[in-house]
Amino acid sequence: MADKNTWMARRTRVSEIIEVGYDQDWPSRLYDLVNALAIFINLTASILYTFEELQGQYGPLLLSVESITVAFFTVDYCLRLWTAPALYRKLSEPRAALKYALSFSGLVDLFSFLPYYLPVFFPAGAVAFRMFRVVRIFRLFRINAYYDSLNVITQVIASKRQQLLSSVFIILILMLASSLCMYSLEHEAQPDVFTNAFSGIWWSMSTLLTVGYGDIYPITTMGKLFGICIAFLGVGMVAIPTGIISAGFVDQYSRIKRLSEYANETDIDFIKVTLSKRDPWAGQTIQSLGLPAGIIVAAIQRERQIIVPRGDVELFPDDTLVLGARSLGNDRHIDLKEMVLRRQNPWNGQRIRDLDISRQTIIVMVRRKGSLLIPNGDLMLKEGDSIILYSQSHIRDASTIEI
Repeated sequence: MADKNTWMARRTRVSEIIEVGYDQDWPSRLYDLVNALAIFINLTASILYTFEELQGQYGPLLLSVESITVAFFTVDYCLRLWTAPALYRKLSEPRAALKYALSFSGLVDLFSFLPYYLPVFFPAGAVAFRMFRVVRIFRLFRINAYYDSLNVITQVIASKRQQLLSSVFIILILMLASSLCMYSLEHEAQPDVFTNAFSGIWWSMSTLLTVGYGDIYPITTMGKLFGICIAFLGVGMVAIPTGIISAGFVDQYSRIKRLSEYANETDIDFIKVTLSKRDPWAGQTIQSLGLPAGIIVAAIQRERQIIVPRGDVELFPDDTLVLGARSLGNDRHIDLKEMVLRRQNPWNGQRIRDLDISRQTIIVMVRRKGSLLIPNGDLMLKEGDSIILYSQSHIRDASTIEI
């Protein structure tokens, strides 16, 4: 069991290093830097190799650079596959590895090096496999995770994905409908151009998206009038996804601004809460917690890693949450009562759940030998405990505390 825990701890540590690190963890930051450099060097070598004069003079060097960076991508993929159980803790090892392999990042990582090796096993498809190396450029999305300013783009698209999909669906419907209409209007006049209903797809696409190449165009009066209508309609169609993305950026930066203004206030208090297996928050995402508007999750500490509290982040037992909220301030006072438990007090030696107290009384905290204890129902009170409570009833031997 100890060996298994040690093995899992090592796997978790490797996962912390290869994932996006934080400033205090220099091995992780170094790995991030090497990963970003490998992506840029690989893409630069691939682009330079397309120039015939450079290919003839520096071809072997560029191919060597490509081989080294592809080898790094291969090792990186294997490490991420191996450490997937540390990333998806609720899943078994095979399911965690499969979830990473089928994710967008996993597929991009796989196709960043797989086309390089396929010609060795399938020489006949070397030209086709080389075309798939363009997928390697999508590894740039990993750099997107290193910078918050770039990460905003991903957050905006993810938050507005349903609206964007709806607008794309509307554009596709209009594209097919306009293609059918243009075929009906122009087929007799231009049978070689509009040969069938799908031959107008190219025209409808270039018109609706306001590109207008001009290689296919209507010549009949009705066709031209219909083309004018589609052109005006296309301006509105392009404006829909553009407006959705613009609104997403406004919402995102407004939220960031509110948080920054919130943090600059002098009356902000932060508390630290560690989740247990019995807590209802464990296993939920932050956006599903239903927190009031005045409370924010400022940070999440998971073992040695600090996690940015985005809405889709899932909480696990033993996670430590830093919650922020406005302090009570001086505009309103609440009177608490403090009572030091004596030997003859009937509360001495009883659990909180067994106390005979009114519903208008609540124990806020218990101070015992310099330590503050959370007053859950299982806590047993002892002689000398300092009990802080709120009550609208009279409590004997209790002094008033104003906050």
